[in-house]
Amino acid sequence: MGTRWFIGTALVVSCALFAASCGSSGGGGERAATTTAGNNGSGVTTTSASSTSAAATLAATPANIDEWEKLWATERAAVVKRIKDNKWGKSSDGKTLTGPEGFRIDLSKCGPGWSDTEGLTDTEIKIGGTSPQSGTAADFGYVAKASDPYFKYYAAKGLFKDSTGKTRTKVNFTYRDDVYDPAKTIPLVDELLDSEKVFALWVTGTPNGLKVYDKINSRCVPNPLLIGGSPAWGDPVNHPWTTGSLMSYGTEATIWMAFIEQHIDELTKGKNKAVVAGFVANSEFGATYESSFRAALAQSPVKDKIDFVTERVEITAPTVTDPMTTLASKNPDIFFTMSGGAQCPQIISEAANNGMKQKTKYLFMSSVCKSASYVGKAKVGGDGSAADGWYIVGGGLKDFNSDAMASDSFVAWGRKFLADNGLDYKASGNLGAGLYYAWTWVQALIIAGELDGGLTRTNLIVAQRAISGTNPLLLPGIKFNMNGNSDPYFVEGSDLSVWNAAQQGWVQKGNVIELSGKTKPCAWDLSAQACKG
Repeated sequence: MGTRWFIGTALVVSCALFAASCGSSGGGGERAATTTAGNNGSGVTTTSASSTSAAATLAATPANIDEWEKLWATERAAVVKRIKDNKWGKSSDGKTLTGPEGFRIDLSKCGPGWSDTEGLTDTEIKIGGTSPQSGTAADFGYVAKASDPYFKYYAAKGLFKDSTGKTRTKVNFTYRDDVYDPAKTIPLVDELLDSEKVFALWVTGTPNGLKVYDKINSRCVPNPLLIGGSPAWGDPVNHPWTTGSLMSYGTEATIWMAFIEQHIDELTKGKNKAVVAGFVANSEFGATYESSFRAALAQSPVKDKIDFVTERVEITAPTVTDPMTTLASKNPDIFFTMSGGAQCPQIISEAANNGMKQKTKYLFMSSVCKSASYVGKAKVGGDGSAADGWYIVGGGLKDFNSDAMASDSFVAWGRKFLADNGLDYKASGNLGAGLYYAWTWVQALIIAGELDGGLTRTNLIVAQRAISGTNPLLLPGIKFNMNGNSDPYFVEGSDLSVWNAAQQGWVQKGNVIELSGKTKPCAWDLSAQACKG
């Protein structure tokens, strides 16, 4: 990330966090917008959202699944029209694929024997995935368990009917258990490519994805919605076949830094420096968080007032007592979680036990820990007070498991849908996340099928690179879009929320932070764990 990007973005974030000082409209309604000049004089828009009433934020959303379906059909038609009007897609000689904002793939490099339709039959779409179904990271495996019936549901409805007249009524989603071990991911991806010959691949985990995305891209196989927030997935030039799924951890770290800047006087009261503590997963996942935060810190005007301390631990470690005890001994003023999975509730419990919760001014969960199934009282014990007051930069996702979301039309439908398929949404927040991801897959597959030539690997990639729609599991005001080489991230907005133990839900603070199109593409340097340049 460049300094200019950080400074301008930090200003926008600061205005979103403290709307009153930036001309927010106060009581002007859920979608009232405020525009703030960035450091380069350009206007940047943030969208106002209620900080207290979940019901109010749902007022403008479709009332039932039929209305959602109608909305999505309209949005898909607009994407298809844009692609066709601009004549994006595979060239007549089959050598080049083009898309928005200079997006381009040289298909002649795909190698002999490459097929644009491998993994498809006239009636079936074959998708392969790697996902932890066992081990300490097995909770992430619920994503696949929720996505599988969602694929089947839309296939049975006949929505995968393409422009060639074929209707594919079956999605064969084959996912393999890699135990969240990148060494196991590699041979499983080879198996899915070479033996199963899947149409597209879906990989879970930043460490896992980084081990295989070079290979997948060299094979010209779609690798959409890689589960993880690494900026590495935002590289449409060098890795055009791979897209991410979440707000970038780099964006999250920038918002953290802006929060620190707004509170620096409080954090340093009575001393020269504020102690900022980070619990870092000892993998590429945690390293991405840490390097992103260090980059934001290096560019911050308050960097000399901050002492950043960390403890690293394997994300598969059964307990977090020792590293959390060490961090507590540093007497941090603010704490950030740079890990996920089962460690989310463990970190909350340890902070309550070792005195950090009582002494540390601000405690942050990572965005991947947003679900009530991680921070609710069923996980942290007792009345749930251990989690009370924890902050989160939540990536704009609705908390599918929160009681406050019960009246949301899509969440209500989704919970029943999962139950009808033998899945209890309370078991894991990743069941709701599975519907978030699967929604995007389904929309892109339908759009691709409506393009000239029908569903192909190249049409799927163009569909994703041009997509714009309303993801039903994002908070109002959070955009979901992608725009070729200029904007390779689906989500660049977030809420800042605080957990309320009495309500057992996240309460949003201030405005939605919407940075769509502001996160720069990233050519990832694996050795430096950072974007090049």
